[in-house]
Amino acid sequence: MNDNNTDNAHDSDLTISLVRDDTVFALQRRVGLIPENGFGILRRALFWSMLAWLPITAWAFVANRIMPGAVAEPLLTHFGVHIRFLVAIPLFILAEPMTHMIMARYLPQFVRSGVIPQDQIPAFRAVLADIIRLRNSSLPWVAIAIIAASWTFAGAVADPSHELIWAVDHHDRPADTELGFGGWWYIFVGRPLFLMFFFGWLWRIVLVGLMFKRISKLQLSIVPTHPDRAGGLGFLDEIPVAFSLVALAIASVIASSWGHEVAYHSVNVLSLKAPMIFAALILLLIFLAPFLAFAPVLAKARKQGILDYGAIVSRHGDLVRRRWVLEEKLDDDSMLDAPELGCIADAGVLYDNAKAMRGVPLGKTAVMSILVPILIPFICVLVIQIPFKTILSQLLGALI
Repeated sequence: MNDNNTDNAHDSDLTISLVRDDTVFALQRRVGLIPENGFGILRRALFWSMLAWLPITAWAFVANRIMPGAVAEPLLTHFGVHIRFLVAIPLFILAEPMTHMIMARYLPQFVRSGVIPQDQIPAFRAVLADIIRLRNSSLPWVAIAIIAASWTFAGAVADPSHELIWAVDHHDRPADTELGFGGWWYIFVGRPLFLMFFFGWLWRIVLVGLMFKRISKLQLSIVPTHPDRAGGLGFLDEIPVAFSLVALAIASVIASSWGHEVAYHSVNVLSLKAPMIFAALILLLIFLAPFLAFAPVLAKARKQGILDYGAIVSRHGDLVRRRWVLEEKLDDDSMLDAPELGCIADAGVLYDNAKAMRGVPLGKTAVMSILVPILIPFICVLVIQIPFKTILSQLLGALI
């Protein structure tokens, strides 16, 4: 029991949290939204989503703009408004402890796996310390607030977007239109709040990219013959799942806009095929890009590994040929008896493993952990016009 506690204490020094103690997290703790121990998921999800959504809905109800009949496009039909506040914001919040736990589990693996040699551990800790300082800095959040405010100002001075038709008051003169309370609340409270969460998560992904870039510059011990086909970095394949809920939140907001167009503006879902593919690729790139920092290291290790293990196989095979085919008496045949090399087939496996090494430390697990959450809301749009059974059969056909 004591040994486990010692290991946990040691591991805690080899990881960071992308969320705890940053500026926004600290502010929420100061006002009581986050308890001293924990993340306060339920209370925060309820508070922030209701702050953004409830005043809008209450105004629309009082103004008779929430249900079909009174206006051409009532609030109920604008899925994007509801998805942003009732789905995306809670998912952004729920992703925080998930990311925290996954980082705590896998970052120490750099040291436990031996990828970070003992003499590089101080440098590894220095990298984590620098990332913690960046995480705790208030400047990125000031920049995020400025971006959100600028976006808000642009939306306020521009003509109301189609998504705000439900909030426009039409008077006697066609040109005399203005937003009601619900529209202004959406522009000045709801949307900026959503943007703060959205850009906040993009900043955290940037932090991961910076951290991995710095780690990749250390003197890593990459093993080209490692069976994970990633030089010993295969554990990184499990980390992208930390961002799966964030991917789901963003994809849901994108899909909600398409869903409105399909359901109420007769847009053919087949015309959305290209935008869906493009959006999926962009989101995949955003969430998996940080892991590409290790691509040069792995490429170099693979290239050298093929040369090194190719030379070993050649020497090993030559000794076998000389001893058993040519029946020569060898002065030094210790290589043939080396247990770590074994028989000819075993030596060949080392070369094959080096040659099969991937250029990135990511496999199907990483890709699917992001791609599946993206596809779920996209499929929900497709089933508005295409039977789910047809979509499922096409997906299975593509996979099989």
